[in-house]
Amino acid sequence: MTTQPSPDDSAWESKRRRAGLAAFVVATALSFAFFAFFPGLPHVIDWGAIVTSLAVGGLARWAWQSHLSRRRAAHPQS
Repeated sequence: MTTQPSPDDSAWESKRRRAGLAAFVVATALSFAFFAFFPGLPHVIDWGAIVTSLAVGGLARWAWQSHLSRRRAAHPQS
């Protein structure tokens, strides 16, 4: 038997999605800035830096959404 989604679930999913998007954007921008400005690295942005920055952003999004889900499972009333 499955439970019916409540309006609270959709609001929480929306909040989780927005938080994941914010984590993706911040991590991608920080990773991209690292490749662009870190001393000692060539100051040329190539496809490797772009792909790596997107991968770091995706990993950060996944980790943050996982963290939020675990926290909600541990504290269902919050």
